[in-house]
Formats: sequence, C-alpha cells, structure tokens
Amino acid sequence: MFGSLTEKLQNLFANLSGKRSLTEENISDAVRQVRLALLEADVNYGVTSDFVKRVKEKSLGEGVVKSVNPGQQFIKLVHDELIALMGHDEAPLDLNGKMSVVMLCGLQGSGKTTTCAKIAAFIRKTAKHKRVLMAACDLQRPAAVEQLKKLGADLQIEVFAVDGELDPLKVAKLARDKAAREEFDVLLIDTAGRLHLDEELMKQLQAMKQLLEPREVLFVANAATGQDAVKIAAAFNEKVAITGTVLTMLDSNTRAGAAISIREVTKKPLKFEGMGERVADLQVFNPRSMADRILGMGDVINLVKKAQDAFGEKQNEEFEQKLRKASFTYEDYLKQMGMVKKMGSFKSLLKMMPGFSNFGDLEFSDKEFNRLEAMILSMTPAERQEKVELEHSRRRRIAKGSGVPLDDVNRMVKGFKKVKQLLKSMPDIKSAAKKFGFGN
Repeated sequence: MFGSLTEKLQNLFANLSGKRSLTEENISDAVRQVRLALLEADVNYGVTSDFVKRVKEKSLGEGVVKSVNPGQQFIKLVHDELIALMGHDEAPLDLNGKMSVVMLCGLQGSGKTTTCAKIAAFIRKTAKHKRVLMAACDLQRPAAVEQLKKLGADLQIEVFAVDGELDPLKVAKLARDKAAREEFDVLLIDTAGRLHLDEELMKQLQAMKQLLEPREVLFVANAATGQDAVKIAAAFNEKVAITGTVLTMLDSNTRAGAAISIREVTKKPLKFEGMGERVADLQVFNPRSMADRILGMGDVINLVKKAQDAFGEKQNEEFEQKLRKASFTYEDYLKQMGMVKKMGSFKSLLKMMPGFSNFGDLEFSDKEFNRLEAMILSMTPAERQEKVELEHSRRRRIAKGSGVPLDDVNRMVKGFKKVKQLLKSMPDIKSAAKKFGFGN
C-alpha cells in the first residue's frame, strides 16, 4: 500500500537526515519533492498546495532551522501535517439514539454491500449489547440483495428484504418499522449505487434520508480510484450531506490520493478503512496510523489493537514490553510463535512494525514459518538469546539438526541481523510506545 509515495518520501528524508542544517534552499527543494510525490500519488491539487505551503512555513521557522537534528524535525512536520490533514483523532459512529439508523451510499463497485456487513460485525463486536438489523435496499444491482442475505447468514445477523419489491423507499420504511417494533438498536441501510453519478440516484438518496432521518450517512469509496473518489465524495456530500467516509480496498496498490484528500475536501471525517475481503477486515480509521504507514513508519497503533484482540492481558503485557524495549531475539520469536499466529501472517505483522514496511528480504509463508521454527529449536539456549555468535560450525550444526540447507540458516541469521539493526535505529519506538499507552 502507498509503495511509490512511501519510497519517495523515505528517500527524501534519508537525504535530509544527512544535512547538518536546514537552509531555505534545501527546505525549498525538499518541499518541492514532497509536492511532486503527493501529486504523483493522486492527492488533490488544492490539498497538496495548501499542505506544502504549511510545511514550508513551519520548516523555515527558527526552531527548525537551528534544530540539533533538522532532518528529523522536517520529517516530524510532514508527519504532523498529514495527521492534521486527515483529522487528528478517530471518529466513532454516532449510535447514541434509541434506534440509530446508519445509511451507506456510493457508486457500484465501491464495496458498499460488503462494507454494510463489515460494519454490522464491527458494531456487534465492539458494542455487544446492541442488536443490529441490516436492510437490503439496493434494488438496482440484481445480486445485491442475495449477497447481503448470505453475508447476514454467515454472521448470524438478521437481514430485512422484500422479495419482488422494486421501490427501495418502501423497503426502507418497512425495515425501519420492523427495527422499531422489535427494538433493534441499529438499522444499517445498504442503498443502491450507480456506475456513475446521476440525478436519479441522488434524488432517491435524498428521499431516503428524509424518510429515515439517519444519524450517520456514510460514503463508501474505493481507495484504489484515487482522486476520482474524492470528486465523487464531494458530489455525494453536496447532495446528501454525508457524515463520514469509509475507504475500501486499502489492501490493494492504492496511491494514497483518497486517504489524504477526502477529509479536507468534504470536511467530514474518515470513519473506517477496509483492509481485505473478509468481514473482519475493517478497522477504525486512525489519522496517526495512516500517516505512519504513508511515511513507512509501520503501524504500531493497529498492531497493538490486534495484540489486544488476540492475547490475554498477561500475554499482551509481554508483547508490549518487547515493542517498548525494541528487542527481538530468536528466543523472543520462539516464545511468541503461537501468539503471532493468532494475529495473522508474520509477513503482514512485520510490515506494521516501524521500519519494516519495505523490508522485502523476509518472505514468511506458513511453510517458511515452520522451517524457521525448526532452525531456532535446533539452537542452544545461549544461541537463541544471542549470547554467542553463530559462527560457521554452529550454523552447520543448526542446519543438520533442523534438516535444512546451510544457506537457509545463513539467510535466517542475515535477516535477523537486519531486523536487530533496524530496531536499534528507531529511537522513537520507546516514546511511541508510551504515547500509545504501553506503560511508563
């Protein structure tokens, strides 16, 4: 995700870090490169112009120019401005009413129906006392009703649909009446989309909004469409006054334009992001997390959330300690093998750790996981704790004991040395850990 933008910004920051001081000349050059990188990533032109103007003004401030580490100060400025651009804080759903209606809108192909089910599953998980009803009001796409029914059956969440009905407003009214009568807490409305914007769609959405008086009107946007998603979001906001956006397809080769631009253009918060096809692949949009990922700083925020979901309190404490100390030994890996497997693939988790977003040398499939485990199990306790150097004779013994070629052991050792080096080069991980609530 954001590969090209992240790479360009990281190269820029690496060059700046070698400067002894920031001058107006190298600041101007750096800002120009940031501008080009954002425009190539399909970020809205006006948003880009305002962004680089703010970064340049703050970079030329006396505190930055005379800073002990001006390169890091510039990086922090870009990071902070990205966070501000995307909204500073998470924006929770407004579900405080007796029966909260949440209406989803967007074009066909944006992932609206799947997102409806994902949000229903999210509400059930995070607000366990709330009963959720989904209503199939997308009568434009033939398969939409059946798709929502299947998703609801898989989740064991009730779906309201009326076979043969062609008027989505009637279905919406009947769904609202049922939700009120049977005391559902949340009614999620999957509305019709179109292949492109048209007046008929907007009039239907306006009428439905007037009928249902929803607490939330969420625009669902395919992040892979870049700046086009921003233009469409602005049009939906103008016609139906959306309350927030859900970005889908963020697991694809997204160019970052939508993620960075939508809030600034619509003035409405980003609420959720979809990271995959499964109903569990939805997370609350966190501006700091997104800024970290765009700049290649990992995703500590969502890594810890995954840990909290997967581990018990004691296990979670141990995992947090490892992040806080920026330590990662063979012994640590072996002890937490089972914990990591609960959270997903190691490769995906590695990308969430600061400094590892472009760490392409480590390709960990499940098979590779098992081979690595066998190699570590063939080590002595001292070797696992890195108390002794793994010279050639030790590596040969490990290879023989685990039944793998010596080259595999050499590759593992080389990879882990890179990991250790990267962890040691990240001085901010401790302060980040404290910031994100990992202790003192």
